[in-house]
Order: sequence, then structure tokens, then C-alpha cells
Amino acid sequence: MKIGVLAAQGAFIEHIAVLRKLGVEAVEVRLPAQLDKLDGLIIPGGESTSIGRLMDDFNLTSKLKSLIQKGLPAFGTCAGMILLAKRNSSAYPEPLGVMDIVVKRNAFGRQRESFETDLSVPVLGEKPFHAVFIRAPLIEWVDEKKVEVLARLEDGGMVAARQGKLLALAFHPELTDDLRFHQYFLAIISGCLDQGGGFAKGSH
Repeated sequence: MKIGVLAAQGAFIEHIAVLRKLGVEAVEVRLPAQLDKLDGLIIPGGESTSIGRLMDDFNLTSKLKSLIQKGLPAFGTCAGMILLAKRNSSAYPEPLGVMDIVVKRNAFGRQRESFETDLSVPVLGEKPFHAVFIRAPLIEWVDEKKVEVLARLEDGGMVAARQGKLLALAFHPELTDDLRFHQYFLAIISGCLDQGGGFAKGSH
């Protein structure tokens, strides 16, 4: 399996390190030709405006959107979630519009309002997932007919969602030692999920 990590800006090195821990071929993606022959793509956290601008500058945007619409699995974390969304709360960056969610940027305030918390994520099993939120966005709306909400904060705020082969998180799983969300994305790609949408036995 070959997974690309968009390396325009942000925490791409950490995602690559996680994938390699899982024995997966991970490649940095900066140019359109590097999107070819991938089994999946991760759009990391960082500055969504900077990532969006660099995607435009290097002519990645239209090709990436087309590939995702044709079925390329994609996993967006923090800024990556903003870029996957149908709409976000700001005029820029213009998102790819491939996932039926609406996202609020910087929903919790600035850097000093960053926080960590344990989340219940049933598709990952009973053990809570320790989530790191850094200038995090929040999912304001989902198309309930198409999108499954995977995790919420205690106040009900939506922070993780899946739509088919698309996975979006408001937080940074690559900054923890818990590999389950990356394993979950790989399971989505390989079709190793059970009928309830969780890990099939023996897939992680």
C-alpha cells in the first residue's frame, strides 16, 4: 500500500513517521505527478490558508479534487479537515468541497486555547482516544444521510467524521502514540471494516 502525505506545510513529517511504523510506504506529495498511483492521501494539520495557497501555486488543487471525487481515499486532520469540507466559516481557503460537512475554523480560539481530551470513538474500540486540539476547527453541520459522526466532545461538538472513503478529524492523531486512526484509515482503504463500520477482527 502506498500513501501520499501532502507536504506543502504543516505536520506532514509526523504522519509519515506513523505510516512507516505501520509498515506502509509513505511518500511526500508536493507536485501533481506525485498524486499518481497512490492508494490514499493524508492532508495534515497546519495553516489551512497556507496549505490551500500552496496547493493552488503548485497546481495540486484541481487534480486532487478530481481524484478524490473519482474515489481516492483521503484523510484530513485539523487544517486537512477544513480543506476536505464542502464549506468553511471563512472566505479563504476555498475548500475542495468533497465531503458533506461544514467546518468552523479556529472554533476554540487561538493557540493558548489549545487543549487535550479523551474521546469516546466506538469504531476504534472501547479504549478512549487521547486527542490533541491545536487551534482546532469544529464540524458545524453534516449531511446525516451521507456522513457518520465518529466522535463528539462532551458538549456534543462534532470532531471526527467519515463519509465513505473520506475521514476527517479536528485534532492531531499523529502527535500521539495511538496509531488507531491511521489504522482505521488503512482499513477503510483495504475494505477491512466490519458491518458496523469498526475494525474487522484481526485488522489491527
